Amino acid sequence: MKSFCKKAALGLPLLIAVATAAPQRAAAQAAAAAPIVVDTAVPIIVNAAKPKPKPTGLVKFVGLVQNANVAQITLRAKNNETNIQTFSLSQPMSEKMQKIVDKGGFQYGDKVTIFYNPSTMQAAKFKGKASKPI
Repeated sequence: MKSFCKKAALGLPLLIAVATAAPQRAAAQAAAAAPIVVDTAVPIIVNAAKPKPKPTGLVKFVGLVQNANVAQITLRAKNNETNIQTFSLSQPMSEKMQKIVDKGGFQYGDKVTIFYNPSTMQAAKFKGKASKPI
């Protein structure tokens, strides 16, 4: 029993010292164990998309063909049925249209994209696939 008392007498001050130091150690551990925050808002760019170059100073109009010949083309806007526009064709576009007309031309309802000069309403470039002639 004597040895137990000696151990208890030595252990009690040690226990008090550990108990008083424990909150400090816990606080230090809490600060050291704080989670590391990683910024996930920054995207990783694998392959950047390159924008298609637009012809400068030109406006784009997408529509369905109402009438087309070698001098002009009339389109109804794809997203607004009441918006109908007629564009005269520039000399190079008139030659391109002549080749299309020789193959059958644009039919009513063909989808065409026109790039035009807004001040003159003259088509500088057009894209579209002509349907088979009737």
